[in-house]
Amino acid sequence: MKKEMNNKVAPDEQLKIIKRGLDELITEEDLLKKLESSYASNRPLNIKAGFDPSAPDLHLGHMVLLKKLKDFQDLGHRVYFLIGDFTARIGDPSGQKEIRPRLTKEEAQRNAKTYKRQIFKVLDPKKTKVVLNSEWLEKMNFEDVLELSSHYTIARILERDDFMLRYKEGKPISLTEFLYPLIQGYDSVALESDIELGGRDQKFNLLVGRELQRDYGQSPQVIITLPILEGTNGVQKMSKSLDNYIALEDSAKDIFGKVMSIPDSLILRYAELLTKLDLEDIKNNNARDAKLILAEAIVEIFYSKDEAKDSKDNFIKVFSNKEAPQEIEEHQINSETWIVDLIVHSGCVKSNSDARRLIKQGAVTLGSSRIEDEDFQLAERGEYILKVGKHRFRKIIFKD
Repeated sequence: MKKEMNNKVAPDEQLKIIKRGLDELITEEDLLKKLESSYASNRPLNIKAGFDPSAPDLHLGHMVLLKKLKDFQDLGHRVYFLIGDFTARIGDPSGQKEIRPRLTKEEAQRNAKTYKRQIFKVLDPKKTKVVLNSEWLEKMNFEDVLELSSHYTIARILERDDFMLRYKEGKPISLTEFLYPLIQGYDSVALESDIELGGRDQKFNLLVGRELQRDYGQSPQVIITLPILEGTNGVQKMSKSLDNYIALEDSAKDIFGKVMSIPDSLILRYAELLTKLDLEDIKNNNARDAKLILAEAIVEIFYSKDEAKDSKDNFIKVFSNKEAPQEIEEHQINSETWIVDLIVHSGCVKSNSDARRLIKQGAVTLGSSRIEDEDFQLAERGEYILKVGKHRFRKIIFKD
């Protein structure tokens, strides 16, 4: 028995909600037809989005896709959160100038487990089907692969900008990379996807899925691409490697503080892509107040309304009134300690290089003193407030 929809929003109203913040829609006409058919039959559409488990942490860059999936859930549709544990072992060539390192099966499965924990900070677990593409791809034999590869030509694959650039520059392209779009596209066939979401860098792969569905006798999926979210520096895309990210598992206060640190030029973009806030209301506020509204809304997605308000009150107290926060995590030491070790071991940053960089930027203070010497040693006993960056505090207790 097929599942019935639990929400009956008119198709034109659904379309309006779905179109918010999109990069490209292929095609709006096809989407409206699917929504109208779904509405008339009271049957949900299959909404698919694939995530590459190449790293264990999800951040607000991933949230752009998750938020749109949640929009579809709220409209009563069925969401397939696809973890590409099999395709991760090939390595997505999208945007890559060199052959990408392949993950082992164990690495992909380990990262996939962390995704399952993090996504339900946003998605409704009762309305989400988590699937691994190894479930069907590992069952394919060589004849199946030959059959799949017969649906596309090398000339069509070379239409991809990244492949063509590497080909012209004489850089190697492996046959497995050529197969990647076909394998990812086959996921849509396996799930009978009605709509697939992805970043704009995934457009080629999503189009392949649409064509394969037509070849396999299915109704081609509608493609929705979403923008790539800039990181907190406002320049490059959000990325853990660039240290400009806001993790889904950051504390409420850290998320609030990091959102408040984004450039004013990103306020509307973050509001549109990550929240349901009224954009006109955001425009009618000054930048500081708009950021406070935005930060509170984002924290509330991952935590409670009360925690979002507490984070806002704490931020205003610490950064507007220049007071130390009431609750600061403690870190104890019992001997002379190098400042870089202290910053890392207290959990303010994850590496010595990050600690050194922040010291060079003048972003580290101990008590009332700014630390400018990377070789500084804390030797005098007592209690100190360590501040790293704009929003990381630790109470350092020197035990006897």
